[in-house]
Amino acid sequence: MSPGILAVQLYSVIEALQADRPGTLSRLAALGFRHVEPFALGLWTTPPDELASSARALRADLDEANLGVSSVHIAVSADSQASAIETCRILGTDTAFVPIPWLVDGFDEWALESHDGIRAFTGRLSAAARELAGAGIRLGYHNHHFEWARLPDGAHAFDVLWDLLDPEVLAEVDVYWAAVAGQDPAEVLKRLGERAVAAHLKDGPAVLDGPQTPIGTGDIDIPAALRAGTRLWWHITEIDRIEADRFELLAANRQALLAGGLTIP
Repeated sequence: MSPGILAVQLYSVIEALQADRPGTLSRLAALGFRHVEPFALGLWTTPPDELASSARALRADLDEANLGVSSVHIAVSADSQASAIETCRILGTDTAFVPIPWLVDGFDEWALESHDGIRAFTGRLSAAARELAGAGIRLGYHNHHFEWARLPDGAHAFDVLWDLLDPEVLAEVDVYWAAVAGQDPAEVLKRLGERAVAAHLKDGPAVLDGPQTPIGTGDIDIPAALRAGTRLWWHITEIDRIEADRFELLAANRQALLAGGLTIP
């Protein structure tokens, strides 16, 4: 394996961004971050002009803070992916991930609870990935914990999902949520192989509602997970739930990842 590049998922500081986006991005840059991963800027129902305007405004603020974009979370339309393609081009990234099933037009939180639902979902995602690939953009899927729910026949939804998705669809593995689901993140990354090009990295008690803690202080063996990835280009630190200061935790996570020697700035 080769070292992955450090980034930060902007959802980690969503409230600060809503209050002062330029200042928040500058603060992330001052902590030493060079790349960010924006969360979805809209839905498939968002007018294309509005979505493009939002992307241009964000890109301007990122330029002011001298921040690049690792990848971006997007919504997928049932029809044309032109807006998603334009968003990626404006932000300057060639990689996009769908972070939850209900950001895909026509699907909801129950999309992965049956074989038929998963078959329909993977068909839509694979078709979108083919369209994006024609524009030079790679599409992937980001897990939470619910993908490991058992289907009526006992199979894990996660396994059926990845067996049905086109091979070109990439994976962004959230190691924390995999552990919450009772999985070994290193084994998940091994199972996905070269499809796993990004990882969301965070630590804590690995329980659904537990607060996350600095990397190296919780139950997640992040070094083992990173060593298991064969093509992890992006090492993305993220916070979902926390009882401490978010910027302090991001700074601690950055320091821990760089000190481990598996991540580069």
